[in-house]
Formats: sequence, structure tokens, C-alpha cells
Amino acid sequence: MPITKTSNYDIFYIDEGEGFPVFLIHGLAGDHKAWLDQIGYFKSNYRVIAVDNPGSGKSSPVTKPCTTQELANTMLEVMENLSIDKAHIVGRSLGGFIGQWMVNTRPECVKSLVISASAAKVDPIGTRILKNMKEILEWRGNWTDWARHSNHLFFSADFFNNNPDVVKAVEAIVGDEKRSKESYLNLNDTALAHDFRDRLGTITCPTLIMAGLFDPICSIQCAYEMRDNIPESELVVFEKSSHFLLVEEYEKALNTLDNWFKKN
Repeated sequence: MPITKTSNYDIFYIDEGEGFPVFLIHGLAGDHKAWLDQIGYFKSNYRVIAVDNPGSGKSSPVTKPCTTQELANTMLEVMENLSIDKAHIVGRSLGGFIGQWMVNTRPECVKSLVISASAAKVDPIGTRILKNMKEILEWRGNWTDWARHSNHLFFSADFFNNNPDVVKAVEAIVGDEKRSKESYLNLNDTALAHDFRDRLGTITCPTLIMAGLFDPICSIQCAYEMRDNIPESELVVFEKSSHFLLVEEYEKALNTLDNWFKKN
């Protein structure tokens, strides 16, 4: 089992393919398996690295409060441990928060930044949803109920209504009772505290923003804010999607990433 040790956490990762590195960072409710389709596609042309974030999957738990800056430092250590001097950083949701701090801390390590279903700071509706999700886990004490109460927020109404098998599969994944509740509660607070708005103008690497039009967690307004404040950034809106745009509009998302890597 590939584990690399950093200052604060032992990080599980997978490393497949050859070529210029693509470094994938998942969101709050997932682990590296959220990227399996993308890994399978891109590993023929790129070296693709996907991690389990601290507190997720097979990585160390998060037993005390931490910041997105600290998580970014961990990811930069992983890159150093794996002899990756520079990479395309792709961060989804919480992973997008982490990616912002990575480019702020070590800009020379980031060839390009992709921020998917994310924000510089979650807005009032996103804040309410994250707090509600935290309270559900505290009140119910199990992931099955958490998933049942939360899963509809990840998808547009059209996708949720017309793809019951996919919705059910995702609910089973995020409802896995082996997930660390303590880690999630700490990382939920990490996400709520993230605020990169005053630093957006310092991002000078090529930056792609991918946003679901119907996303209530990291809203389209958050995407516009990033686009308007990150110099020469590009925004692609997924007009049929909510927070899980990588699933809901899979082909469009894959083509968007493919074209981005080729261009940069």
C-alpha cells in the first residue's frame, strides 16, 4: 500500500502513467476513488497522482482543527516526496481550497491550477449547507443518515430524478460507516474557515474554474468572484450540473480537462 509520510500525516496515494504530472485532490466527502475515471483516461499521456486527503480514505485521521494552508503544505510535501517539481494541480471542492494555497505558497510548483466546484470562500448558502451537514452527523451519529440527508445537494434536480442508480451508488459511497467522523467534523470547520478572497489577485499561473450552474455548496456566484479576481482565469460553466459536475456532465468535464492540459 503506497503511503508517504509528511510532517503531520501519512498520506495514501496512487501514482499511474508517465508524462507531465497531474495532481488530483478530492473534496470533503470523498477519497482518491472520486478520480478513478479521470485516472483511467489521463494515465496514457500523463503521470497521474491522486491522494487520499488527510482524514479521508487510507490516510491519517485529522484529530484536531487544521487550516487549508496546512493541508496545502501537506500536499506540497507529497509532491516533494514523489520527486514532482511541477504539476497541473486539479482540486475539487475542498481540494480547490487546498490548490489555492499551494499556488500561493509554492507558485513555482504549479504549472496550472484547476478549481472545480469550489470557491475562494463559501457564500451564505454554502455556509448554511456545510453547517447543516455537520449538525446532521453530530445529531444522527452515523454516515447512512448523513448521506440520505445530504446526497440530493450534490446533484441537479434533473440528474437526481433521472439517474437513480448513480445517485444510489454515490449515497452508498459517502454513507460508508468506516469513514472517520472526527476527521469530517474537523475538516468541515476547515472548509468553513477557508478565505482566499484577498489573495486571488496573486495567482498568476494559468487557472481554469469549473462550476456547476445549480451548485448550492460552491455557488456560481463564487465562481464569478474567482473569475473576476484571478488574472486571466477561464471559467467553464456546466449548465446542467450541481456540485458533482464531474459526474453529471462527465464527457464535457473530461474534454474540458483534456483540452486544458494540452493547451498548458
